[in-house]
Amino acid sequence: MSVAFTPVRIGPWQLPQSFVMAPLTRSRAGEGNVPTAMNAAYYAQRAGAGLIVTEGTAPSAVGQGYPAVPGLYTAEQVAGWRLVAGSVHRAGGTIVAQLMHVGRVAHSSNKGGAETIAPSAVQAPGQMFTLTGMVDHDVPRAIDSGEIAGIITEFVEAARNAIKAGLDGVEIHGANGYLLHQFLDPTVNLRADEFGGTPENRARFVIELVTAVAAAIGADRVGLRLSPGNQLNGIGEVPGDDLTTTYRAVVDGIAPLGLAYLSILASPFESLEPLVRDLRTRFGGSVLLNTAAPVATSLETVEELLGKGVADAVVVGRAFLANPDLVERWRTGADLNEVDFTTLYSGGSRGYTDYPRLAEIS
Repeated sequence: MSVAFTPVRIGPWQLPQSFVMAPLTRSRAGEGNVPTAMNAAYYAQRAGAGLIVTEGTAPSAVGQGYPAVPGLYTAEQVAGWRLVAGSVHRAGGTIVAQLMHVGRVAHSSNKGGAETIAPSAVQAPGQMFTLTGMVDHDVPRAIDSGEIAGIITEFVEAARNAIKAGLDGVEIHGANGYLLHQFLDPTVNLRADEFGGTPENRARFVIELVTAVAAAIGADRVGLRLSPGNQLNGIGEVPGDDLTTTYRAVVDGIAPLGLAYLSILASPFESLEPLVRDLRTRFGGSVLLNTAAPVATSLETVEELLGKGVADAVVVGRAFLANPDLVERWRTGADLNEVDFTTLYSGGSRGYTDYPRLAEIS
């Protein structure tokens, strides 16, 4: 049998194979950023992934980014996620909520007029999608040092809400140019206090936040996602001593906690492989890896990465979009459904819950 189908233990969860479902924003939450029965159906269809990491989910109204993205900061949102969790569990899956504060990658019109904040008042390049069209990102307000503890508390409460909703844990999003990543990047974080300047200071916010969430819900229910050098959303990190020192500081700071896992998005993987191996050794626990290739991650890629010994499991995104039964398709060598990219963020069930399973194809 392929190494991809070898069962693996990630944190407290015994998973049926060595690849999991990536967080995938779909912009399908209901009014008030509340998960709905349609969202529950979508995730339950993909329970065969073993471990599902949900789409990025806001820990606060200020942290809200894109339209129709769910939150975990109101009672109604908790009730919606309870519906999702129950559906996934009945289908035999495990599901953790990715907590994503977008920081400066935002526009106030997507969050009821709430302000946009960041480590420093540095506007993100490019534009944000809103219901009225594309607009420039807000110029963010720099976070005061006295506000840091309050932002950490928002993540803690969102994590507690996830557990209250019956979800199996949380993944803290420290990647892809969002708030935590903004603190790590010396071109975005221009602070002169204890949360800026040196790599160790820039890592402090991430370490303190992850430590607080782990203390609140148990470290074995917490994962952290990082993407060293990923220049998405205006991040200016480049390979070199600063990048290596920064991410070593983060991982050294969280390693003693005993987290469920560390998830690393590494692209291009070839140049980042030495750093990935170094961080895996420093972390000492389960590591998930996503290479974020321009093409969809294939079964062959999963097998290659596992064979290299660079991760305990591989994170697969695009293939799960159109193939709710991806595991069975890969196991049997069946053809895959093609992704309809026009429906990724279009709302409604089309291109969301209507992709056929093998058993439905005559």
